Amino acid sequence: MTLIKSISGIRGTIGGQPGNNLSPVDIIECSAGLGIWLKRRNGKLKIVVGRDGRLSGNIVSHLAVNTLLSMGIDIIDLGLSTTPTVEMMVPKLNAGAGIIFTASHNPKEWNALKFLNEDGEFISAEDGQEIIDIIKKGELEFSSVDNLGTYGTFEGSIDYHIGEILKYRHIEIESVKNADFHVVVDCINSTGAISIPPLLDALGVTYTLLNDTNFGQFAHNPEPLPQHLGQLSSIVVSKKAHLGIIVDPDVDRLAFVCEDGTMFGEEYTLVAVADYILSRDKGNSVSNLSSTRALADVTARHGGVYYASAVGEVNVVNEMKLRNALIGGEGNGGIIIPELHYGRDALAGIAIFLSLLAVKKMSMTQLKATYPQYEIIKDKLELTPELDLERIFASIRETFKDEKLNDIDGLKIDFEEGWVHMRKSNTEAIVRIYCEAKDQPTAQSLINKVKAII
Repeated sequence: MTLIKSISGIRGTIGGQPGNNLSPVDIIECSAGLGIWLKRRNGKLKIVVGRDGRLSGNIVSHLAVNTLLSMGIDIIDLGLSTTPTVEMMVPKLNAGAGIIFTASHNPKEWNALKFLNEDGEFISAEDGQEIIDIIKKGELEFSSVDNLGTYGTFEGSIDYHIGEILKYRHIEIESVKNADFHVVVDCINSTGAISIPPLLDALGVTYTLLNDTNFGQFAHNPEPLPQHLGQLSSIVVSKKAHLGIIVDPDVDRLAFVCEDGTMFGEEYTLVAVADYILSRDKGNSVSNLSSTRALADVTARHGGVYYASAVGEVNVVNEMKLRNALIGGEGNGGIIIPELHYGRDALAGIAIFLSLLAVKKMSMTQLKATYPQYEIIKDKLELTPELDLERIFASIRETFKDEKLNDIDGLKIDFEEGWVHMRKSNTEAIVRIYCEAKDQPTAQSLINKVKAII
């Protein structure tokens, strides 16, 4: 059982004791910390909230919402929603902050509170630390009965979100309609089931839905990785569909399956979308240090410059703003389109990808073959008290001192034939070790070199 309080919010497993799990005590405490932070900003005392389809979502939401109401803060509740929808609705509804109740790709026993600022973007590290300090110092205070907040709901937020996507200038609605696509969608028994169908309907796409009713009972591990996509892959083939679509429970990560049942690769979601956008608008791209080199290759092909950031959406967004990037995201299937909003958005990714496929008039496998091919290995180590990361990183630096090293986020080693990136996870009690090379044996060899030191 786990509880992680970080600069981006609070995440943990349901049940158990306060301080060790995501208990009602911890939910109330962290919600109140956000409330005090908002009041100190002298901004709008209004917060937009929404949740994914998790079994604990209603409980977590009610605890947080009623805590904030008791602090004199108004709430607009979107109910079942998606992370990018909540992000877009915070500025739309003129709120001072937002909360998304979701643990993203984590299994069903997890939940989390993700905090947004008034722009609908994840709060900065400094703001996150301020909230943590407020809680640690016990600086929580509640309102009198005559000064409680008001509670309201908002219908149609997903429709608004989809409408904004369809207005994006690179969406080729008529081309997608004329392509007569048939897709299979794995909704993972969460809010993809209420957001993806209306988008596909608007684009004239025929679809088959999987895992779209039993909300919260995830049909498989919800992280959109190849080992979890056997059902989707087999049904794409049996239905003779053009492609398969998989999202995570809060619909900010996106991956595809090709028409022959093979994986398009979550790393290549961003590569393909960037290829399409940068072929129409010249500009720069950004991804994090753990993402494929293929994005840099594609960006250079279109005359742009690629930049890398530390892992984490807020870091990618900051780098995108600094570099005035037209497209950015993360290799986990996260697409960020600044003209829509600065947040990963699987719905936008679906619409753009289908536009790309329709314009190119290619099959999925043909499209994948046009991109630089790399193999990536995503490994991990359990984070235990015995694991001395400082000592390990020092040993790695010494061993590979003649290679190109980057330590802005953990430690990344750029070899001539590939790279290895090792960093402590922000969302789980693990150390992630990612490696990429031109082929699987080379990637495995590189990662073995580093793990031998550990």
